[in-house]
Formats: sequence, structure tokens, C-alpha cells
Amino acid sequence: QQYHALLQERKLIFDGADAAQVETGLRESVEKALQNLELQKTTDNNIKTAIAKTGALLEQLQKDRAQLQQQAAKAAENTELWLIAFNKKWTLSFNLDKLAELLAYTPEWIEEERKALRAMDDAITQARSVSDERSNRLQQHEQQRLSERGFEELEALKTDSAALLQQASQQKTETALLLQQDEKNKQQIGDLLNAINAQGIITDNWAKLNDIIGSSDGKKFRQMAQEYTLDVLLGYANMHLQSLSQRYLLQRIPNTLGLQVLDQDMGNEVRTVFSLSGGESFLVSLALALGLASLSSSRMKVESLFIDEGFGSLDPATLNIAMDALERLHNQGRKVGVISHVQEMTERIPVQIKVSKENSGRSRVEVLGV
Repeated sequence: QQYHALLQERKLIFDGADAAQVETGLRESVEKALQNLELQKTTDNNIKTAIAKTGALLEQLQKDRAQLQQQAAKAAENTELWLIAFNKKWTLSFNLDKLAELLAYTPEWIEEERKALRAMDDAITQARSVSDERSNRLQQHEQQRLSERGFEELEALKTDSAALLQQASQQKTETALLLQQDEKNKQQIGDLLNAINAQGIITDNWAKLNDIIGSSDGKKFRQMAQEYTLDVLLGYANMHLQSLSQRYLLQRIPNTLGLQVLDQDMGNEVRTVFSLSGGESFLVSLALALGLASLSSSRMKVESLFIDEGFGSLDPATLNIAMDALERLHNQGRKVGVISHVQEMTERIPVQIKVSKENSGRSRVEVLGV
């Protein structure tokens, strides 16, 4: 009975819940209450911090407000002084209300007003210019005073003007006839000018041809033909001269038929033919003779070449070069005859015709090497 009684009492205390569950719930409630307490403390600290910041901000704002009030007072004072000076300068009666009304206009509206004012100024300037021009014309017209002339004077002026008009009409007709005749003359002159131009072209061609080759005795054309032929001859001669001596090159003196020598071993120095030594003159003469033979080969075949003396003035080296050239000609099929008393040449000429002097004015001819 006691047990049941105690059990009933316990059910009334915790609604029959287990003690462990009740203790757990109590602990959780205590922990939650502690958390709420910490949260409230944090919130309280934040509020205190915000209050402190707000107080500092309020203090700064109050200082700024005082400074702005001072600036506003200074600006109002400056504005009053400016209004006084402006009204005094322009003799106006502006006040703060009027100034605020003007400041309420937008920059766009001000720009439009400025454009309108500029347009008005331009219109005024143009109207003033037209007015001045009209005034000048009026003044000039008043100075003429045509309206003050009498009837007789005006009638005489009319008669004179009619006569002048008739005379001008007659002159116009005559001028038209002259213009028509002038047009015909221009057309005829144009045909003549075309014919003159055509004949001028022909004349220019003949004049150019006359300047080039024309002369009364044909000397200029003959000179040109000779120069051209000499150039061809020098071309052949230089080909042969290269095989004889590569030092020299024959050239024609410009606008003449004279010859000059280009010394290639002396930096292409131009020399006269009179400055050549005996051996050099012999080589140049031999090259010219061979060139002349080559020039004539187009019409006839030159098979024989005879050289009379000229070898005695050659030094051994030049004589050797000349003999080599003559041997090359001989090997090319040409007959080369040499008349000379130089003993060194007999050693290189296989076939010889020897002429020996005898007594009583007689000579003996022998053929050697046949």
C-alpha cells in the first residue's frame, strides 16, 4: 500500500517520467539558458559599442554642422557683398530671391538662351548692314536728284538715249557680221594651221636628217660611214690584238677618224699611237692588217699575207710574240710571206726563199726547206 501510495505521488510530481530523463532535460535547459545568457551579453556589448560609435558620430556631426553653419554664414555674407557690388556696377536691384530664381535655370536652358541671343545679335548686325547699305544708296540717289530735272531736259535725254540705242543696235549688227566673218576666217586659218603643222612635221624630219648626215659635199655622211666602217675594223683588229698582246685595245677618237690606244696594264690609260714603241707599233699594225683581212673576208677570201721588213726593230720577246701570231695564221690555212734580214727568224721559218748577192750586180735565189 505504501508503495502504491508513493508511486501515485511520484506520478503527480513528474507525470510519471523517468528521473534520468528529467535530469537530462534539466541539464539541457540549463545549458540553453547559459547560451542565451552569453548571447544576451554579446548583444549587450554590441549595443554598447554601437552607442559609443553613434555618440562619436553625433559629436562629429555636430562639429560638421557648426562648421557648415559658419561656412553658410560666410557664403551668405559673400553673397550679400557680391550682390551689393553687382547692383552698384550695373545699376540693378537684385536680391537673394531673384538670384535663387535665376540659379534655378538649367545649363541647357542657359545655352539655348545664349544661342537665341547670338542669333539676335547676328540678325541685328545683318539688319544694321542692310540699313547702312540702303542709307548709302538713298544718299547717292538724293545726290543725283533726278526727279528735279525739267520736262524739256528729260525729253532731250530721251531723244539722246533713243539715238544712242539705235546707234548701239547698228553697232551690234555690224559686230555680229564681223564675228561671223571672223569665225569663217578662223576656220580657214585652222585648215591652214593643220596643213602647216603637217608640213612642219615633214620639214622637222628632213631637218633632223640634214643635221645628222647633211652637207653640200657629202662629207658628213662620208665621215659617218667611214667612222662606222672604222669601228667594225677596230672590232676585228682588237680580236687579233688580244691574241698578240692583251695589254692594248684600239679605239677610235670620238668624232674623228684618228686612233688611240687603251693601255689596260696602266689602269685603262688612253695613249696616242705616237707614244707606242717600235715593237708595239708593229703589233698594232699587224692587228690592223689582220682585221682588214677579216673585214674583207665577207666579199673575198684573203689567203696570203706578205710582211715587208719591220722585224729589225723588235726586241726578242716582241719578235717571239709576232712569230707566234704568224704561225697561228699559217696553221689556219693562210699563206704568210715575210721579207726580213733578221737572223733569228730563219730558225723558225721552215720554207725560205733566200736571195744572195753576187758579183757584177747579180743575185742568186735559193728555195730552202722544200
